[in-house]
Amino acid sequence: MRTKNSIINISVGLGNQLIITLLSFFSRTVFIHTLGLDYLGVNGLFTNILSMLSLAEAGIGSSIIYHLYKPVADQDRHKIILLMKLYKKAYWIIAIIVSLLGLSLMPFLPHVVKDSSVEHVHLIYLVFLINTVAPYFYQHKNSFLSVQQKGYIVTGLYSVSSIVSAGLRIGILYYTQNYILYLVIDSFITISNSIILSFIVDKMYPYLKNKVNDVLDAVTKSSIFKNVKAIVLQNVGTYLIFGTDNIIISTYVSIAAVGLYSNYNMLIDICRTFVNQVFNNLYHSIGNLVAKESKDKIYSVYKVTMLLNFWLYSFCAIGMYVLIEPFITLWIGPKFLMGQLVLIVLMVTFYERGMRNSISTVKTTAGIFHEDRYAPLAQAAINLGFSLWLVQSIGIAGVFIGTLISAVLVPFWTTPYLVYKKVFQRPLFHYYARYLGYAGIGAAACYATYLLCGWIPGGTITGFMLKAIVCLTIPNLIYVMLFYKTDEFQYVWGIASGLVPKLLKRGRRTAHPEVSSGNS
Repeated sequence: MRTKNSIINISVGLGNQLIITLLSFFSRTVFIHTLGLDYLGVNGLFTNILSMLSLAEAGIGSSIIYHLYKPVADQDRHKIILLMKLYKKAYWIIAIIVSLLGLSLMPFLPHVVKDSSVEHVHLIYLVFLINTVAPYFYQHKNSFLSVQQKGYIVTGLYSVSSIVSAGLRIGILYYTQNYILYLVIDSFITISNSIILSFIVDKMYPYLKNKVNDVLDAVTKSSIFKNVKAIVLQNVGTYLIFGTDNIIISTYVSIAAVGLYSNYNMLIDICRTFVNQVFNNLYHSIGNLVAKESKDKIYSVYKVTMLLNFWLYSFCAIGMYVLIEPFITLWIGPKFLMGQLVLIVLMVTFYERGMRNSISTVKTTAGIFHEDRYAPLAQAAINLGFSLWLVQSIGIAGVFIGTLISAVLVPFWTTPYLVYKKVFQRPLFHYYARYLGYAGIGAAACYATYLLCGWIPGGTITGFMLKAIVCLTIPNLIYVMLFYKTDEFQYVWGIASGLVPKLLKRGRRTAHPEVSSGNS
């Protein structure tokens, strides 16, 4: 059941992400052509401000979700109700705090939004604030579906609503150019999604509405608050690590360089989001596994996820390394390229960050928050120090090298150490031997792919398509040849080969319902 739920969640998540990506490209194009760059800038600015305010939530949801895994696995309804009651109360408090912080910033908006043709700035900001705060009142129920490994319900609803929302917003922009109406429609659909999901949870798990008079035990409460403090520090550190690159680039290089990087970053984020759909949906399955199974079982499944992690992230990194520059050249021209050094550093950073997914998932679902609570802050300090130093000597590449150095000096060591010590109870050497083995194989696959693509003439759509075929074929062929005899590959292959016939059979029944009804 755990594997089945993961596969369903992953399949729905990937389909949803494909829809959202296509709609985002189209919606952004219409947005720029109808409203212009000023409105696009305000849109990005207010999104960033409210993302910063949302740090008030950082840690609370993750900590309570961690404590839900065991009672859900044990079907301890009484403990579930108590935790959900605390979860609801916490998010109501968060909603109030974010509302008050958001309102307190309104008098300063004219000083932030300067030299802009955008009208009704305060009203626009207020709609943004409502859109951010309203879902908090229902967040506890949405998260419960994920803990129950029913995240595909959330994803499916958001897929449908994204299509409806994008259609309505594009129509509004095209026919009225009314930005406020555009935002109101988006806000209405966001709030409607939360209400619908709340209704679904009430129907599926009616016992959550049962009233209990007692409170959580002191040990559980203490553990939650301890973890909340740790996760807040980690999330603030992470925000500082990944939220400062653009500021440094615009200050020490140019605002134009930020625009160049944004094109690369958009393509990298699309790849990362697609891959993360797999691991985000495995997250709650592994949480369920950690709550119920032995450390040997957890370790064996972890090795499978590490192989899957390597395969997907190295494949994407190789593809982007070979294809990003030809794609940008065909799309908007060679003047928007940033050079090979920047591309190499971005791809290595993408791979290194992605390769931590499997070990980080075990760490988080095992509830290891407190022990490395200061690690992200240390990484943020190292990142800022190296980035500020290197950007002045080697330019924009120095910013990304600083980020890579900070990752290699801190989480590359701390996360595996804690997981192998506290969860697997195995020598840390096993992790780095496997990691370096994968890195060597990935580098060889990249070199072979790059070499073959070098023989294909560039500058045309046909050449780009041929290179894409090589990128799709060569790394996967190498990996199959090297891994097909391993237990990890056989595990994944066994799931896939058993699932495909079932999906095909289900598809035939959906396409020809009279056949299944005739057989019954």
